[in-house]
Amino acid sequence: MSMELFPPLMFAGLILIMLIGFPVAFSLAALGLACGVYAVSQGWFPPEFLSALPQNVFGILSNDLLLAIPFFTLMGAVLEKCGLAEDMLDSMGQLFGPVRGGLGYSVIIVGFILGAITGTVAGQVIAMAMISLPVMMRYGYHMRYATGVLAASGTITQLVPPSLVLVVLADQLGRPVGDMYKGAWGPSLLQVLIFALYTFLLARFKPHHVPGVPKEARTLQGWALWRKCLRGIVPSAVLIFAVLGSMGGLPGLNTAICTPTEAGAMGAVGAFLLAALHKRLNWPLLRGAMQGTMRITAMVVFILIGSRTFSLVFQGVEGGAWIEHQLSHLPGGQVGFLIAVNVFIFFLAFFLDFFEIAFIILPLLAPVAHKMGIDLVWFGVMLCVNMQTSFMHPPFGFALFYLRGIADSLFKSGALPRKVSSSDIYMGSIPWVLMQLLLVAVVIFFPVTVTAFLDKEEARDLDKATEMLQNLDTTGTDGPTRESDQDPAQLFDVAPAASAPASGAS
Repeated sequence: MSMELFPPLMFAGLILIMLIGFPVAFSLAALGLACGVYAVSQGWFPPEFLSALPQNVFGILSNDLLLAIPFFTLMGAVLEKCGLAEDMLDSMGQLFGPVRGGLGYSVIIVGFILGAITGTVAGQVIAMAMISLPVMMRYGYHMRYATGVLAASGTITQLVPPSLVLVVLADQLGRPVGDMYKGAWGPSLLQVLIFALYTFLLARFKPHHVPGVPKEARTLQGWALWRKCLRGIVPSAVLIFAVLGSMGGLPGLNTAICTPTEAGAMGAVGAFLLAALHKRLNWPLLRGAMQGTMRITAMVVFILIGSRTFSLVFQGVEGGAWIEHQLSHLPGGQVGFLIAVNVFIFFLAFFLDFFEIAFIILPLLAPVAHKMGIDLVWFGVMLCVNMQTSFMHPPFGFALFYLRGIADSLFKSGALPRKVSSSDIYMGSIPWVLMQLLLVAVVIFFPVTVTAFLDKEEARDLDKATEMLQNLDTTGTDGPTRESDQDPAQLFDVAPAASAPASGAS
C-alpha cells in the first residue's frame, strides 16, 4: 500500500470506529497507535516521530485555557440545581401567559437566560419541562409545539455566551475566547428572534395551538409579579455581565482584565452566591455539582488525548495535505467549502457529541479554512450554530431523550393528564431543527451577523506609508522631509505616545 492511499483509509476508519459505540476516546487512541505502528513498519516516518506523543499529552494537561472548562461546568451545575429555572419559569409564565403563545415566549426567554448562566442542555431541558409541560398541557397547547419549544430552548445554551462549546472551539482554533463570545452574540439573538417569530406566526394562523392562559389563573399580580421576575433576572444578569465583561466577551469592550480561567472561577463563586441567595446552597447540591464537573472534565481530557494521538499519526502520513486537497477544490470557493463542511458536520452530529466533533474533526478543517481566507471566529461560531442541532436530531438527539424521560416520569407521577407519545416529540422537533438550519444559512451568507460585534482593526494607509519610506533618504530644502526630522509614528498614521521635551534648537 502506498502512503497516498493511507490517509483516506485512516479517515474512513475514524468514521467507522466512532459509529461502533465504544467510548470514542479509547477507540480513537487505539486506532491512532495501530496506524502509527503500521506507518513505522512501512518506513513512512521513523519510530522517533511517535516520541512527540508524550509531549503532546503533557501540552494538553498544561493548557491554562482548558482550566476554564471545569470552572464553567461547576458554575452551570450549581445554578442548574439551585432552583433558578423554576422561579424564572413560574414568574415569566404568569407575566406572558395571557398572551397567545405566551407560555412559549416565556420558555424561549428563560431558555436564553438560563443558557447564559448554566450551559447544560440536560439540566435545562429537564428543569423547563418539569415546570412548563404540565402547564402547557393543562391550558391546551398543541403537544408537538410544547415538546419542540422545550427541547429547542434547552439547546440555546450551546450558543449563548459564556458557552462551554465556544471555549473549546476557541482553544482548537487558536482564537481568543472573548472574540468567540462577541461573535456568538449576533446568532444567539437571531435564534431567539426566529423562535419568537415562529411562535407569533403560529398564534396568528393557528391560535388554537398556542392559546392564552386565563388571567384569573395568575397567582401574582402587579408589583409582586414584577418583583419575582426581577428577583430571578437581575442577579443572573449581573453574573453574566461580570463574567463576560471581565474577559472582554461583551460587544464594545476591548480590554480583558481576566483570563477565561479566572473569569470561570469568578463565575463559579457567583453561582454559589446565587444558590445561597435562593436558600438552596447545601451539601447534596455541592456534591452533585462536583461529581458532574468531575465526569465532564475527565471525559474532555481523555477525548483530547485520543484525538491528539490520532491527529499526530494522521499528520505524519500527510493526512492534512490530503484533507486540504479534497476541500480546497470544491466548486463555489469559500461558500462551497462552508456548505460542504456544514452538511458533513450536520450528518456527523447524528452520532457524535459536540466535544468529539470539536476535538477530532475541527483540527482537520481549521487549517483549510484559514488558507482559504475564512475568518476563524466566523467559522467557529458557524459550526457552533450547526452543532447545537445535534441535540435535536430525531431519533438520536439527546434533548429529545431527556424530554422523553422526564415526560414519562411526569405521567407516572400524575402531573400529566395523558402520556406524551414519541411521535409527538420527534415530529415536534422538526420545525425547530429547520429553524436552526435557517440560522446556519444566515450565518454563512451574512458573515456580518458574527463580525459586527468583533473589534474593528484600525485601518492603515499602506500606500502612503510605502511612499514615505521610499523618501526617507532624500535630502534638500525643497525635497521631502528628512528621516531625522520626521516623527516615525506619522509614517503609519499612529499618534505618538508622548512628546519628549526638546533638548535644544535643531
